Amino acid sequence: MINKTINKLIMFLGIFLMFGIIMFPNMRGIIGNIMDMLLKPLLGGLPIHMIIFVLAAFTGLYASLIQKYTMDWSLMRRVQEKSKLIQKEMRQAQLSNNAQKIKKLEGQYQEMMGDQMEMFKQQFKPMLYISIISIPIFYWVYLLISQNPNATMMFPFWGEQNLNAKVFWQFQYWLFWYFLCSIPVSQMTRKALNVGGM
Repeated sequence: MINKTINKLIMFLGIFLMFGIIMFPNMRGIIGNIMDMLLKPLLGGLPIHMIIFVLAAFTGLYASLIQKYTMDWSLMRRVQEKSKLIQKEMRQAQLSNNAQKIKKLEGQYQEMMGDQMEMFKQQFKPMLYISIISIPIFYWVYLLISQNPNATMMFPFWGEQNLNAKVFWQFQYWLFWYFLCSIPVSQMTRKALNVGGM
């Protein structure tokens, strides 16, 4: 009972953080300042691009751990394998114009929709857990970058770039660097933990 209540509270907090930025734009500054009190003493001595690297690596690590322990990977494998098999048989039935087989496979696909809905729920839950940590970190880095508008770093091929500048559209260099750092750490962690092996 206590676990269910805690789980609901965590999920509510995750939803609030995900959509709160749209409904309450001032949240960025409030949460950013709270995170500043927590993170600045720990990461204050590092240059900004190294702070982003450390936080991105941390993001990749905890995201993989959360996914490992909150998702049913055997269900994912079963649903993906079944879906591939039905698609393969459907192609063969369509090529041979086998109406009876097509109808049967359509029925099997409808039955599988319940499993696919469960799979969607399985993917949504860790996303909420991850957002509880990721979004406050993003708010803090956003605050840090806005306080240091002249912060730069050297990118391969692009040379020195202002972290506050935009790579394209609203996508800034600091965010690009964040994802560039988090993806390999996430992939290595997932491989080590055998997360998502299909």
